[in-house]
Amino acid sequence: MNPEVFCFPGLLSARTFRLSHHFPLKPKDPAMSETLTGAQALIRSLEMCGTEVIFGLPGGCILPAYDPLLESPIRHILVRHEQGAGHMAEGYAHVTGRPGVAMVTSGPAATNMVTPLCDAYMDSVPMVCITGQVSRPAIGTDAFQECDTVGITRSVTKHNELVMDPQDIPRIVAEAFHIATTGRPGPVLIDVPKDVLQAAMQWYWPTSIDLPGYRVQTTPDALSVRRAAEMILASERPIIYVGGGVLKARAVEELREFAELCDMFVTTTLMARSAFSDEHRLALGMPGMHGNYTAITSMQRSDLLINLGARFDDRVTGKVNTFAPDAKIIHADIDPAEHGKVRRPDVALVGDCKITITELIRAIRDLRAGGAKEGERTVWKQTISGWQENFPLTYEVSDPGNALKPQFVMEHLRDSAPDNTILVAGVGQHQMWASQYWKFKQPYSWVNSGGLGTMGFCVPAAVGAKVGRPDATVWAVDGDGCFQMTNQELTTAAIERIPIKVAILNNSYLGMVRQWQEMFYEERYSEVYLSPELPDFVKLAEAMGCVGLRVDSPEEVQPAIDKANEINDRPVVVDFRTDESEKVFPMVPAGLSNDDLELAPSQREALARERSKWSR
Repeated sequence: MNPEVFCFPGLLSARTFRLSHHFPLKPKDPAMSETLTGAQALIRSLEMCGTEVIFGLPGGCILPAYDPLLESPIRHILVRHEQGAGHMAEGYAHVTGRPGVAMVTSGPAATNMVTPLCDAYMDSVPMVCITGQVSRPAIGTDAFQECDTVGITRSVTKHNELVMDPQDIPRIVAEAFHIATTGRPGPVLIDVPKDVLQAAMQWYWPTSIDLPGYRVQTTPDALSVRRAAEMILASERPIIYVGGGVLKARAVEELREFAELCDMFVTTTLMARSAFSDEHRLALGMPGMHGNYTAITSMQRSDLLINLGARFDDRVTGKVNTFAPDAKIIHADIDPAEHGKVRRPDVALVGDCKITITELIRAIRDLRAGGAKEGERTVWKQTISGWQENFPLTYEVSDPGNALKPQFVMEHLRDSAPDNTILVAGVGQHQMWASQYWKFKQPYSWVNSGGLGTMGFCVPAAVGAKVGRPDATVWAVDGDGCFQMTNQELTTAAIERIPIKVAILNNSYLGMVRQWQEMFYEERYSEVYLSPELPDFVKLAEAMGCVGLRVDSPEEVQPAIDKANEINDRPVVVDFRTDESEKVFPMVPAGLSNDDLELAPSQREALARERSKWSR
């Protein structure tokens, strides 16, 4: 059996999930026609779908579902806030490919899940969320802790459903996992009234899944593939533009083979970092608003963009009508709604990225065997090599006695990290520095909030990632603003013995907002200053059962990192007190063209000379 294909235990249909592994649990085959409560049926259904862990917090309406958990092999991790449960489920899904599962009660618990649901929806993360609901007779009466969970979450889920009959629970759960993990992955919510959980039902497990109207096209049109292959061979300045869809499809090896087959350079978006090794000779790194010069400019000057699983996000394109003006577009995506949404493709390939890349490889080999003429790329390779040499990432180095530079911290974290390290980031300046300065070698080793840009994502997502990959070292790089939103989940990590490591790049500001105010609001710093002393992050970490360390100067960085890497029996928090004035460069100002990117001050004269060549 293909290890990337999983069928539900007991399902006789040919419908399958494309996942990274077999689901780990092998639940007993329950007797048919056994009488269970809805709650028992829910937990057993989750077992049948291979759920190994649930992140959650009990409350009145979901309480019946917590009782059968006592007899279940499923591990439950008790969070301190429902938002944390959702982000933990996301972190788990990012690194395993399996759907993360969260379970919370009704009302405010359900509304606390809206942010992680929207985050997962924006970033195509497979997730199944179970929420409690008031009993059926009370629905619509403004009962205690009642809210229209289905209505509230309709726009931030791939599918959601209110269960009105306990007999439907196994079918609905099976469908939820199928929808969450097939096609373009995403979150699915199941809202279950309390009396449905308490009512009796006759156990069964569905032998097929029938979802009229839900059809996923996984194999691209053959004629379109051939046309794309012809364009690839004929191009002189091609760039492979990789999005998160390549990781979701588990197509990393196919991507490498494709790039090497055609000797084409590869850019990896923020959501695709780790999809292509940064050590590979064809890797250009991250494009976009805070990407590196070569990745940004290579896309702008290309004659062909081969978009694999990306959605032409505004943070990559900049001003859309100036983006890659001379490039033809091949766009491969499993979601046909993405084709033409931002940039009209010359060839649209609807299908699973893994299958699509495999078909492109086959078509290119067939064309070469037939003697197809190929474009000349020597000058393109020389040009890119010159950009890499002249415009590397740079910053003013941290010298002893001077302010601590966040990039300096990232370089030391990177160089000291074990090979199996997973890097998790929050949102803001620290996220950009993490993506810029880390060298991703292994796939599925980067976890961050891309589309929604959720502050507070980092700590709980790191916990979920460590649960999913307990063998890996997990470093969470957070900002002091983000960290103060969800740091209570360090208590969860300490109690559950989940030894993540947290690096706070602490500049006492909402750093990215400050950068924008400095650059675009005449240094009018409105409501961005955070206290440099409160809270004391070392004491806070220790109060939650973690080891707390503080670093104030460059010479203290490496000893602190070494100590943190040695501690593996509890979480560690390192408070790096960094330069408050440091800004993220390169930067494409919002609403401007990628040709208007700004570099670090030391590179601006060289950039002016380079731009003068463009105008000639």
